[in-house]
This record gives sequence, structure tokens and C-alpha cells, in this order.
Amino acid sequence: MVFTPSRESGSRGNNGNKGSKEGFRELLEASFQKRSLVQISAGSHVPLLKNNIWLVVRGMVKLSAITIHGDDILLGMAGPNEPFGDPLNGVEAYTATTLADTDLLCLSCSEIREDPALAAAMLDALGQRLQQSQALLALMGLKRVDERVRGFLELLASEYGQPCESGLRLNLRLTHQEVASALATTRVTVTRVIGNLRDEGWLQMDVQRRLVVSYLPRR
Repeated sequence: MVFTPSRESGSRGNNGNKGSKEGFRELLEASFQKRSLVQISAGSHVPLLKNNIWLVVRGMVKLSAITIHGDDILLGMAGPNEPFGDPLNGVEAYTATTLADTDLLCLSCSEIREDPALAAAMLDALGQRLQQSQALLALMGLKRVDERVRGFLELLASEYGQPCESGLRLNLRLTHQEVASALATTRVTVTRVIGNLRDEGWLQMDVQRRLVVSYLPRR
């Protein structure tokens, strides 16, 4: 087992956080049940609108940026009940791409400000995004690349994994290059480490070629 940045205070395994997520979902359903969702197919770019925040209702969105050398850098993810958008971005050449068929809700900054309950719920959701960013930064402090890769997969499993017979299944598709860009290493190294993790039995591949993390870190 490797060191994975602790997120007990905000982990999805925490009962308080689950209640917060459920409360946010119920608030949105009650307040915006008549509003049409924007459905975007997997692999599509999400337009970033000025003064508007996207909220993921179903699916997964990859948040990334393009460097001056043309390299794509993974900045984070946004899953169900998590926000992203131009007002939350401080990076140039910022892009959002769906990793699965995704339903999104578009909220203007003005309507968030005018609804105290919605604003409070959005603040909680932003707190979760901040913790994810801090966890990714902490992973970068690990000297061994294999520890970074394992810790990154542990983080994704804790955040977005779906329970299955073998462990937690990742219902998202990241290329080895995307993982490498997030962890400041090379695609070849990521491929080698993932192969070693599969040989150990720590990582598996299901029949649909989705990764399954078999062992999670002990908290």
C-alpha cells in the first residue's frame, strides 16, 4: 500500500458528505425540475460560458489545459453534483471534455447569488472540488512514480468508483497519456506501472475493459 492523501473530512465515504450530496441533489430536483438538461455524448467538448457554471447531473467530465508546447494536462474531474465552468477557472486554454455520456445543468452566477440555499450547496460542492485538487497536488510530492500512479487510481476509486464483486470499478476511460500528464511522468512509465499493478492483483480489468481497483487504502 502507498501513501494516499487523506480526505477523511471530505471523502465520499463520510456520512456527512453523503448527506450533503443527497441534499444538493434534492435541492436541484426541487428547484429546477422543469429545466431541461443538456445531454452531451462521450468524448465531446463542453462549451465554457461566461458567467455560467455547469453542474454534472450524470456522467463524468475531464478538466484539462493545453500547455504552450501543445501538451494536454489533466487538472481534475467533475462527477455527479460537482460544478465546473469559466467562472471557476484561472487557467488559460482550459477545456472540459466528457468521459461518458453526460447530463449537465447550466446555472447562471446571478441565480446562484440570488438563492441562498443554492449558494450554500454550491459552496459545499466547490469545497469537494478543492479537496480533490489538493489531493492531486499532494500526490505530486511522492518521489516514486509507481506510488503516484497507485495513489491516483486510489483517489479516483474513492471519488468515483462503483462497488462491484471485485472491488471498485472506474466507469471512466482515461488514456495512459492522460494519467501520465496528471502525474508528470511518461506514458511508457504509466503503462509499465499499471501492468505491474495488474500482475500483483491490485488492479483488474473487467469484461468491458474498465479498471477495477481491488484493494483500497486503509484509513
